[in-house]
Formats: sequence, structure tokens, C-alpha cells
Amino acid sequence: MSAIRKILMATIAIAAVAGQAAHAQDVKVLRIGLDGGENESDQIRRTECVKDGLAKATGVSEVQLFPSPDYNGVIQGLLGGTIDLAVMGASSYASIYLKDPNAVTPVLTTKQSDGSTGYYSIMVARKDSGIKTLADAKGKKLGFADPDSTSGYLVPNVSLPKDIGEPVKQYFSETGFGGGHENLVLGVLDKTWDVGTTFGSAQGEWEQGYTSGNLRIMVDKGILDMDDLVEVWKSPLIPNGPLMVSNKLSDDMKTKVTAFFKDLPKTDKTCFESFTGGGYVDWEPVDQSFYQTIIDARKSVIGG
Repeated sequence: MSAIRKILMATIAIAAVAGQAAHAQDVKVLRIGLDGGENESDQIRRTECVKDGLAKATGVSEVQLFPSPDYNGVIQGLLGGTIDLAVMGASSYASIYLKDPNAVTPVLTTKQSDGSTGYYSIMVARKDSGIKTLADAKGKKLGFADPDSTSGYLVPNVSLPKDIGEPVKQYFSETGFGGGHENLVLGVLDKTWDVGTTFGSAQGEWEQGYTSGNLRIMVDKGILDMDDLVEVWKSPLIPNGPLMVSNKLSDDMKTKVTAFFKDLPKTDKTCFESFTGGGYVDWEPVDQSFYQTIIDARKSVIGG
């Protein structure tokens, strides 16, 4: 290669890097993805409290919320760079990591009052269905929350066969998806599904939907009476999902975003509880290694 050609290629490379850096630092809008685990209006209402504070902390002109009807919409947004940050389950992070290990960085996860950073997949049935155990559920219709849900799909498919002694699709007469955790539970109540998988902390009182998780959110919204349900099965502990930040943002911007959320339990506890769905007391720093078991499980069950 001639000296002139080397100089030209080096100049192009330097310009490209400089252009990327300028773009990364010229962020005017931060976009938060919402994964469709509950209905759109409630999810926006719970999360919009962070918008003004995050904009001020990062120096952007606006923070926008982007609700998706399902988990995959946010996953694709994070992969493609149209979403800058999101809080999702561990399986959703695993999906992103398996497609592009450099797309996002997990920075924080929620912590319960006992210091734990995990939750459980919980299978529920109508109380009047006569289904109280896994044995009672044999040959019944099983609903999953979403194909990218950790508690609503991945973990049940890993853990249930160990407890029932055969593949899930052989044990149940039918399986399918309920369109998110809230809709899945409503589907159990309206008899679309005999049993369904959702999530909760498994701490506190059953009557209150435990201390945190989808059941508690639905109870707090007044759309679920726990007396109408029974718990049929509970999984091993699952790591709480991460707050993920896009690596398309500059390091300085990622630091500012992380610092804002890390301080939120102290600066605005009410907003922190609303944003995280309630039942949590703080954040815990995490990295990719915290989710390695879920990454491995996702790769073995779904493949990506």
C-alpha cells in the first residue's frame, strides 16, 4: 500500500471516529423504551416522573417515552439505536446480548427490602378451578406472558420440566401467549387459560400480591383481587432485570444517566417506586456477569 493511500485511509478512519464521537455527545433527546408488560397508559403514567429530572441531569432538551405492545419492540429498538435505555427482564437483556454483545450495558438492578436482587416466576390459577398443584394442572391450558419474558416464559421452560418430569408441551394440553403479564393474568381470570405464569417477589402477603411484581401492581391498580387466584408453582430465584443503557451513547452520557437513576431512591423516592413498579428500596450495580446464567438458559431454550 502506498504511503499516500495509507495517509488517506488513516484520515478517513480518524474522521469517522470523530464524527461518531460528535454524534454521541450531540444527544438532544433521550428515549426510554417501555416493554408492554402492562397497558400502555398505566406504564406511561408510572414512568413519566423521571422525564424532567433525567433531562436536567443529562443536559438533553427532552426525554421521551416509547411504549411498545410487546417486549420485542423495545429489544429491537435497543439493538437498532432508536431506544437509549430501558428496564427489562433478564431474558430480554440476554436476547440483546446474544444478538449483539456490544449493543447495551446493564448498569443497575432493583433491590428488595431484605437486600435480595431476585424474584420468582409464579404460576397462578383461578381459585374456583380446582387446580391447586402441578399435578392438578396436567392436561390443562398453560398461558405464558411473552416469548421474551424471563419469568413469563424462559424460566418456566427451563425449570418446569424438572418438576413435572416431561417437556412442557407434553404435560399441558395447550400453550400460548397472553400478550404481557397483566393480560395473561386477566386471561386466567376469564378462563382463556387454566394456568398462567407471571412474576412476584414471593415476599410479604399473598393477599396484597406480595411486596412487588405484576400481581402487586395489578392489586394496587384495583384490577385484581388475590382471593380469586391460587399459586400453583413457584420457580427458583431469578435475577432482577437490568436498567440497560445503549452503547451508542457517549461514556459521559451513560455515566450521567446511571448516576441519575442510582440517586433516584434518595432524590425522589416516590418517583423511584413508581418507575420500578413499587416494592423496591434501592438499586444495585450490575454487569453482564450477573446475567450469565440467564444468557446460557436463553441460548439453550430459545437460541437467541
